[in-house]
Amino acid sequence: MNRINRLKYTGVIAGVGLAVVLFSSGAYANTSSKDTEKEIVVEEELEVISLDFGQGHSEEPYEGGQTDIVPADTDSVQESEEEAASSEADAVLSAGAGDVLEDIEQATQDAVALPSVENPSEPAEGSTEPKQPAASDDMGLSAGAGTVLDQAQEDPVESAAREEQADGADQAGTAEPQADVQEMAEPEKHWGYTNLGIAHVDNHLNIREEPNESGKLIGKLSKDAACEILDIDENGWAHIKSGKVNGYCSTEYLYLGDAAIARGHEVASMIAIVNTQTLKVRGEPNTDSIVITLIPQEEELEVVEIMENGWIKFLLDDEEAYVSGEYVDVEERLEKAVTLTELKYGQGVSDVRVDMVQYAKQFVGNPYVWGGTSLTNGTDCSGFTMGIYSKYGVSLPHHAASQAQMGTKVDISSAQPGDLVFYAKNGSINHVAMYIGNGQVIHASSPKTGIKISSWNYRTPACIRRYLSN
Repeated sequence: MNRINRLKYTGVIAGVGLAVVLFSSGAYANTSSKDTEKEIVVEEELEVISLDFGQGHSEEPYEGGQTDIVPADTDSVQESEEEAASSEADAVLSAGAGDVLEDIEQATQDAVALPSVENPSEPAEGSTEPKQPAASDDMGLSAGAGTVLDQAQEDPVESAAREEQADGADQAGTAEPQADVQEMAEPEKHWGYTNLGIAHVDNHLNIREEPNESGKLIGKLSKDAACEILDIDENGWAHIKSGKVNGYCSTEYLYLGDAAIARGHEVASMIAIVNTQTLKVRGEPNTDSIVITLIPQEEELEVVEIMENGWIKFLLDDEEAYVSGEYVDVEERLEKAVTLTELKYGQGVSDVRVDMVQYAKQFVGNPYVWGGTSLTNGTDCSGFTMGIYSKYGVSLPHHAASQAQMGTKVDISSAQPGDLVFYAKNGSINHVAMYIGNGQVIHASSPKTGIKISSWNYRTPACIRRYLSN
C-alpha cells in the first residue's frame, strides 16, 4: 500500500512539477493551443498510469475522461485531492496564459501586415535594413505586441488626416516667410515707374516703332517727360512705355538710373484730375466769379498753386484760372509721351489734309513763346496755326480772334482734319488749335508744355472754322 501510494504521489507530483516548470519557463507562452492540449493529455495520462497499481480500490468505468477513486487512507486522499486541485488550477492558468499570448501573437501578425503609413516604424519594402530579431522571452513579446496593437487599433482615416494636417501646417508655416520675401524683393517705384527714364532734350524725343532711325514715328516724349525702361539692346536703343505709347528711342537722349530720379524731383509737377462730369472754370477763386469755360471729367489740369481756401489755381493754356478743389484729385506726376496716331491716305480725307496733319505733328514738344512765330524755336497758338497754313498757301493773321472771323463755320460732327477749333474766355476768342482727327487737336498750349496734343473738348469749344475747300 505504501508503495502504491508513493508511486501515485510520485506521478501526481511529477505532473504538477512538469506543469509548473513548463509554465515558469514560458513554454506555454510560446506554444500553440494544439501543443497545450498535448501537455494536458500527458498530465491526464500520468494520472491514469498512477491508477494501474491500485489495490483494494473499487473502479467504475471511465466516462468522459473522469475516474472516481475511493482510497482506503482518508488523510492521503485529502492530500492527493488538494494536490490534484492545485495541478488542475496550474494547468488551467497555463492554458489561459497560452490562449492570451496566442491572441496577441495573431494580432501582432495582423498589425505588422498593415501598410507602412499605419506603422511608420516598419522598414520600407526592399530596404536593406536588417529586421529586428524575435523576442526571446514573454516580456519582450508582450511589450512588442502591445506597441503594435496600439498602432493597429488606430483608425487609418484619423492617422492619414493627422499626417495631412501636419503637412498643411508645415506648408502654412513656410507660406508667410515666402510672402515676406516677395514683399521685400518688390522694387522701389518713383512716380509709378520701376525703371525710370526721362527725356533729356531741349524740345522733344521721337519714339519709333522699331529700334533704329528708319523706324516709323509713333509718339514723342516732350522735354522732361517720363517713361518706363523695359529693355536696352546692345546698340543703345531702349524699349520704353509711356502713356499709350510703346516703342523705341535712343538712350543717348534719356536720363537713366539715379540721374533720372534726381531730374524727376526737379521737374515733377502737381496735376489736378477732374472727378466730376463737368467742372466750371472761374476767373477768381470763388463762386461769385464768372464762369470762363467748362472742363470734362478726367481732364488733367496743370496746377500752379493750391489756395488756402481749397481752390486750385491752374494754367488754362497760357492764362491762369481757378477750380474748386472739391471736384479734383491732386497728385504729383511727370509728363507722359503723346501718341502720334497716323492719319492714312484713302480714309475719306483729302491728301492735302493728311499731309497737313503729319506736318503739324512733327513740331510736338517744341516750345511755346508768347508772340512767337517759329515752329521750331517758339511760337504761340495763333503763330502755330498761321505757320502750318502758310505752307499750304493759306494766309492767316497772327491773332486767334481774327482767324475766327475767316473761313466757313462747321459743326464738330462734320469737322475734318485741318479745320481750326477756337476757344473763348468771357465770350471772347483767346485760343486756337488745329483738329487732327480721332477727337484730338494739336496746339501751342503754354510755356510749360509747349506744342502738344489734347482732346478737342479739353475746354468748351467756341466755334470751328474751315479754310480748305477739299
